[in-house]
Amino acid sequence: MPLLPLHDLTPEPEDFLGEVLRGLARSQKELPCKLFYDERGSALFERICELPEYYLTRTEIGILERHAHAMATCLGRRCVIIEYGSGSSRKTRLLLDQLREPLGYIPVELSHSALQEAAAVLAAAYPHLCVLPVCADYTRELSLPALAASEARRVVFFPGSTIGNFTPLEAGAFLKQMLSQSGRRGGILLGVDLKKERRVLEAAYNDAAGVTAAFNLNLLRRINRELGADFSVADFAHHALYDEGMGRIEMHLVSRRRQQVHINGFPIRFEAGESILTECSYKYALEDFEELAGSVGLSVQRVWTDAKRLFSVQYLSA
Repeated sequence: MPLLPLHDLTPEPEDFLGEVLRGLARSQKELPCKLFYDERGSALFERICELPEYYLTRTEIGILERHAHAMATCLGRRCVIIEYGSGSSRKTRLLLDQLREPLGYIPVELSHSALQEAAAVLAAAYPHLCVLPVCADYTRELSLPALAASEARRVVFFPGSTIGNFTPLEAGAFLKQMLSQSGRRGGILLGVDLKKERRVLEAAYNDAAGVTAAFNLNLLRRINRELGADFSVADFAHHALYDEGMGRIEMHLVSRRRQQVHINGFPIRFEAGESILTECSYKYALEDFEELAGSVGLSVQRVWTDAKRLFSVQYLSA
């Protein structure tokens, strides 16, 4: 299958090194979760989405299957879809199948190989749709291909629970960035995970098969491979817990012993039991997310949830 021309805004390698060194210099060592998604990390995440404990993906897909027509009505005829973190684009198809004469699809993804493969498959499945893949870090300001700047109505599609990876303050700023991409006439369709029992949340991030642990530990393997580091992966353990006060799941890599690691020649010390915070995933009550959106000039127009109110898909506009 031929690959599509790529709008390549891949960050420079030194950005990766700088982010890693800055994060590990903090009192609570941390690494941004966007670094998970090299080729192996993306494949492992696709496996996570199929796990019985990981309710998020199947619940959101169920919502889309039931309500994609209503969502498409909100988005309107002849719109352009800009999708952040497009992955395999499985959810995108559910939406595209219901849209009336969509003009274009712009997937924005950091994993070069995953983006090209998914974009080529989607373009073949929808031959009348203009597909313009963009390889970029969507958390930064970006310049999208010309189609996104046309007179067509633009809608940012951000499924999954990735908005929860930002602190509420960061999430507000990111919603403003999405608003700048969609414009005042456009909209935002995004997934928002909801607050629920601790046992359900912690099971979703500590699966019995150990796939999430492999996904977390793969970050160290990536740093070893791309930055010349010498992490002993076996000397770190995956740990995830729900902080009820903060309303968030935290994923950590915990050092099993006192040790020193080198990254591109820079020494990093770890005490036994010291951790690297690799992901936070905030969970929201519906009224809390509505308040957050309102604080940056967005109005929640529609909310779709499953019967158990585990997850929501929300449509926002200026």
